[in-house]
Amino acid sequence: MQTSQRIQLFGLPFDALAFQSAVDAIVNAVRDRDQVSKGLVITPNVDLIVTADRHPEVHEIFRSARFLFADGMPVVWASRLIPGKSLPARVSGPDLLAALCERAASSGLRVAFVGGMPGVAARASEALRKKHPALQVVGVHCPPFGFENDARQTQDIIDLCRAGRPDFLFLGVGSPKQEIWSHANLARLDVGMVLCIGAALDFAAGTLRRAPRWIQRAGFEWAWRMTQDPKRLIKRYLVRDVAFFPIALREILSGRLSQQGRGR
Repeated sequence: MQTSQRIQLFGLPFDALAFQSAVDAIVNAVRDRDQVSKGLVITPNVDLIVTADRHPEVHEIFRSARFLFADGMPVVWASRLIPGKSLPARVSGPDLLAALCERAASSGLRVAFVGGMPGVAARASEALRKKHPALQVVGVHCPPFGFENDARQTQDIIDLCRAGRPDFLFLGVGSPKQEIWSHANLARLDVGMVLCIGAALDFAAGTLRRAPRWIQRAGFEWAWRMTQDPKRLIKRYLVRDVAFFPIALREILSGRLSQQGRGR
């Protein structure tokens, strides 16, 4: 199995893997479900780093993830300013969805899609099966708003997983709701890995247009998304997430001071 060095950043154990190695590691982890325990795949971006810093329960959920990858170039850039803590690449939920569905189609692995507004998961499934005809989709579900507080709605997702036994459950119901819900219900889900993927189903369905690659590489995908949904995202990106800068500065200074102390 592909393994990685785990790097402690912001009090979280990030897997230091380039994107293709991350895909390989996740696929290997579900090949033998009798031998390898299931778990969560979480990809914190700037907003989730801020959320985890403010909410200890979210922080602990992130720490318990089977795989934790940095989704967001600012997180990667911050890591590269700390000696010995550089992350090799960004690993985003939408990219994992696309790559893992391609690998699932060629490897006979099963997938399920849960999340999005009504019809989004079904449209994402259709688009991905059109691209990968061999893809085995064993469940598609759009839970209603507030499902996380409804035992019947939670049971519907559990039943879907018990019937289809997906190797990959792609869960896109918003963060940190998706991470909190999947952590609370993981023991009841018959799955290989639960991937918390945010808006990735919308991108796959075509209901949202993703930023061009050059904008992603430049670290401005957040700005692109904000222009698509300003009413919801302006406050998040321009007010709440400003808190990332002192968090990152604290981490960078702490890392450098620690390195200097070891060098004496």
